[in-house]
Amino acid sequence: MVLTARQQEELQLAVHAYLVEAGHAEAAAAMAKSANLGDDAGDAKYTGLLEKKWTTITRLQKRNMELQAEVEELRSSARAPRSRTTTKMEEWVPRPPATVAVDGHRLPITAVAIHPSFAVMASASEDASIKLWDMESGNFERSLKGHTNAVNDIAYDREGNRLVSCSTDMTIKVWNMDNFTCTKTLSGHDHTVSSVRFDHTGDRVFSASRDKTIKIWELATGYCLQTLQGHSDWVRSIDVSADGAWICSASSDHTVRVWSVASGECKHVWSDHEHVVEHASFAPLVAHEALNLMIFGSKPSAEAASKGPFVASASRDKSICLFDVSTGQHLARLTGHDNWVRATAWSRGGRYLFSVADDKTMRVWDIATKRVSKTIPAHNHFVSCIAVHAKNTHVVTGSVDLKVKVWECN
Repeated sequence: MVLTARQQEELQLAVHAYLVEAGHAEAAAAMAKSANLGDDAGDAKYTGLLEKKWTTITRLQKRNMELQAEVEELRSSARAPRSRTTTKMEEWVPRPPATVAVDGHRLPITAVAIHPSFAVMASASEDASIKLWDMESGNFERSLKGHTNAVNDIAYDREGNRLVSCSTDMTIKVWNMDNFTCTKTLSGHDHTVSSVRFDHTGDRVFSASRDKTIKIWELATGYCLQTLQGHSDWVRSIDVSADGAWICSASSDHTVRVWSVASGECKHVWSDHEHVVEHASFAPLVAHEALNLMIFGSKPSAEAASKGPFVASASRDKSICLFDVSTGQHLARLTGHDNWVRATAWSRGGRYLFSVADDKTMRVWDIATKRVSKTIPAHNHFVSCIAVHAKNTHVVTGSVDLKVKVWECN
């Protein structure tokens, strides 16, 4: 591969910075003179750049090998005779025991997120830090520090280039995942910021706060575009629909709301919970088949089937509720947990809903039948958060016991 003049210059500057940082001052000086690097040789932006590029290349090579293995597996599956016992990847569910268990935070885990491409997971904690881990080995990679109080939620954008976080310090921070620096701090909430999400374009961030509001932020400028008001208490959780048209929110006022992003108007208010609603999330499109099976009892015609979107909510009343945004109906209540339900996450195939609770368990719900198909003793204390890998190969949970666990799906 032939480098452009600019690429060649940046490579030389990165190598020079590496030599300086490694203590090879004479070699660095000789290189600067030989390559005629000039004043740019001392620019701090090149410090650590070579290591970061090297790490990125290693990850890409690893990911390429994983993809090649997946392609070969799919080819083998296509060649093999079909069997009634063949299990599709999208039907995989987490199996105990956990394959990885890491601890490094000093206070309870509040949120976990999985990188959409790499085997990297992020954890947030009441200790004001965010930590990055290798999901397969459990090796600690680095900490992101900048918040001055508990970090309550984190989320990657679709490409995994950025991470957004929010905190009890009333700020939202956007982190560059190439150099692990904070590129933007958003301020405007008057109390704890409890939940954050990117929109589907990555151009906007949505946040929820104990100040009872939801805010929509433009990342390019850092301006708050809109403030949504309607909840009468702490807004604990939000999610954004796949098309970016809707926001769902969960609140201490015992309600779940759905908002139009375009107009800022509240379309539905559901008051079916009897206690604080901890979490709300949209079902992925692939879950619509299972949800329609639940609604109709059998597969409906294309015309009769509900197009959604659908929302799942988790509450301190120990239940999970399912709602249809298109009709405004409360579809079902899932009961089985013995304590507050903290969060839910949908399987990538859409057939299952995973939930975690203060009863220390993770449960797997078959949506079509509304029944628990598996109960997993997950942690030694309250389980506070859950995330599902983009390929449905792993589930990650976090707990008040200070541990983050990885569960293999099969």
